[in-house]
Amino acid sequence: MRAIIQRVTEASVTIDEKITGQINLGLLVLVGIEPQDSEEDASWLAKKIIQMRIFANEKGVPNLALNEVNGNVLIISQFTLFASTKKGNRPSYIRAARPEQAIPLYEFFIKTVQSEVKNTIQTGIFGADMKVSLLNDGPVTIFIDSKIKE
Repeated sequence: MRAIIQRVTEASVTIDEKITGQINLGLLVLVGIEPQDSEEDASWLAKKIIQMRIFANEKGVPNLALNEVNGNVLIISQFTLFASTKKGNRPSYIRAARPEQAIPLYEFFIKTVQSEVKNTIQTGIFGADMKVSLLNDGPVTIFIDSKIKE
């Protein structure tokens, strides 16, 4: 699994001109799933994201995790995180998991994040045409891959 984590002061997702998820201070998490991913990947990724100390403490040093700042989470499915741009100019998405495999793992990831977070999380809708808006704080943007674990 791959994720792009963005520390935000606000973020929202709109589907069919209706806001379906909205947060203030917290994390916008874009999640991509490939066929080799498992619940173990989803669990590791969820816990890593929630425990990441990227929020500023009283001295302005990024040393606090999401729950320590009473932060929120907006999770968006993002199959394009597995885009291959090796050949030509049109990305291939063949490395992204098919919906029948990705949806249950995406839902498991959401449940795992929710079990670790104090606040209720918000989500987009898997496979929907979504408009995502955010105000990146910092900016802080981090890429995590459950297979690399750097």
